[in-house]
Parts: sequence; C-alpha cells; structure tokens
Amino acid sequence: MASESSRTVFASPRVTSESSRTVSAWRPAVEGVVEVFHARFTEYAYPMHVHDSWTLLIVDTGAVRYDLDRHEHGTPHDTVTLLPPHVPHNGSPVTAEGFRKRVLYLDGTHLGDEFIGAAVDRPDLRDPLLRRRVGQVHGALGRPGEELEAESRLLFVGERLRGHLRNESASARPADPVLARRLRELLDERIVEGVVLREAAGLLGAHPAHLVRAFSTAYGIAPHQYLTSLRVGLARRLLLEGRTPGEVAVAAGFYDQSHLTRHFRKLVGVPPGRYLAA
Repeated sequence: MASESSRTVFASPRVTSESSRTVSAWRPAVEGVVEVFHARFTEYAYPMHVHDSWTLLIVDTGAVRYDLDRHEHGTPHDTVTLLPPHVPHNGSPVTAEGFRKRVLYLDGTHLGDEFIGAAVDRPDLRDPLLRRRVGQVHGALGRPGEELEAESRLLFVGERLRGHLRNESASARPADPVLARRLRELLDERIVEGVVLREAAGLLGAHPAHLVRAFSTAYGIAPHQYLTSLRVGLARRLLLEGRTPGEVAVAAGFYDQSHLTRHFRKLVGVPPGRYLAA
C-alpha cells in the first residue's frame, strides 16, 4: 500500500552470492509474512534444523530431497511444499545441477498450530492452481507498492492450504453484492492512502477472504486492481494539470515514480512522460 508505514516497513531484498549459492531475502510490509527467501544452491545441503514459522516452498528448477519426521520427501517443480514450524527437517539437491527455490516463511496468521500434524503427514501438495497462486504472491511481494495485491493473493493461498490440510473439496461461495458495494465505496474514499484488507474487513465486518471474493464476483476485478485503476485515473488528471510524474506518483498514492510508470504503462499503453508529450 501507499501509506507511510508500509513504505518504511518494506525492506529491499538483500542479495548474497557465492560460487555455488545465490540468495535474496527480505521482509515485506504484508501481514503474515515473516520473510521472503529466494535461493539457488548447487552444492549446499541444509543440516537438520527447525523454524518457528511455516515454510511454504516452491522449486522452480531442479529438485530438493528432505527428511521430515524421519520420512524422506521430495519437491519436484510441480509441487507446493508446506513444512510446519517446530518440526526438524533438512534439505539437499537431488542432482549436481542443484535447485532454485522461492520460500515464504509465514506466521500463524493463515495457518494455526492445529494444522501441524496434517502438514507433517502431507507436506508435498500437487496442486497446479495453488502453485500458480504462490508464484503470484512472490511476484507481488517483489514489487514495492503492491502490498494489497500480495495480501489478497496470500489470503487465497492460505485458504487453499487449509482446505488441503482438512481434506476439504472446493465449493462455491454465495455472492454478496452489498458487501462488494461497501468495499468499493471504501476504496473510492481512500484512493491515495489505501487500506489493508484486514482493516477493511474490520470496518465492514467480514472475513478478508470473503471480502475479496465478494468484490471480485460482483465486479469482475480484484480490489487491488480496482484501486490501481482509480489511482491511474487520478494520475492522468494530475498530469494533465501540468504536474510532473514524480509529483503525481506521490499525490496519486503510488509507492514511487517507477511504481506509477509500471501501472500507467499497463493501463494506458504508454508511460506518463509520453502521455504528456502526446
């Protein structure tokens, strides 16, 4: 989001590299995410260790073998792996080419301790939709200013993970147009300052995931996409008033000028400078 608090909490990725390993780690301003960790390892093997948070892992290239609760597992590229907190595990490359992985370390916001046992029994989840959604969360977390998108996508990841751990099948949820309209009105009021989903959920008396689903069902667009569209519209008006792109980025609620440019180009077809020149 564009609030000052989110801007100051977001930490840029820290990258370290050695001949056999490259890692990038940061803590974003998104509730529930303790750390984002991207790594490529060719020779390194993790010894047995534990985390005090949930480990949500996808492997982009190669594969990892690991032991969890004295049972051997593997993580091919089409699998989502969920390792519970406080349970020892290790990890090593399957082949000499190593592996490249993306990890979210999550606190108990989306997964409570009651799911630890199920995760020990079923840590590797073959679910293409879940894997795609986890990748989308990583994409949003890598772009400062996209905290609302990351939070929205993470809600659905958490919901799907809980469904797997409970052995629940997906079912359709009823529409809620009144709730969708109330969220739209809230977003209309907060174009610049924005709102995080849990605050919106508290104000509107609804679960965050239900809030996002109701809005998307009613309007065919996710709340973060709707808010971005409003901000781009405001940016267009401010640019036509003669303000510079740098001034407009802050005034329209974007994280910075590059954040404005990325979305302006996507929705208008040209960057702000060329829009003015035309």
